[in-house]
Amino acid sequence: MTAAPNRSGPVRAGGPAHPADLDALFGVLADPTRRSLLLGLVHHGPESATRLAAGYSTTRQAIVKHLGVLADAGLVVAERSGREVLYRATTERLAEAVSWLLDAGASWDRRIERLRSRAEPGAPRT
Repeated sequence: MTAAPNRSGPVRAGGPAHPADLDALFGVLADPTRRSLLLGLVHHGPESATRLAAGYSTTRQAIVKHLGVLADAGLVVAERSGREVLYRATTERLAEAVSWLLDAGASWDRRIERLRSRAEPGAPRT
């Protein structure tokens, strides 16, 4: 398999995600069709746009555009297999989003714990 041309802009790899990258990533994931396409690729493996489009009430061209947006965000990779282009989900960018969500959740957990400790009778004030 040879890789199809990648139309994506710069995607940072490794290390903490840049806020603008996260904004773009969550923007891409905000669309229900793109989330559904990505989930299908994660669960079922590489697939062509034609086969993916069969599961939607939209055109193949619209699905290709959604896949292009996912590719630009670094969430899928297009690979040529003979005359066909197969789209495969990648995990690196999704891991960035999960990491951010876990960090944000941990921060809120710490805040809630501090509030709880202040509300308890006899708890030391910090």
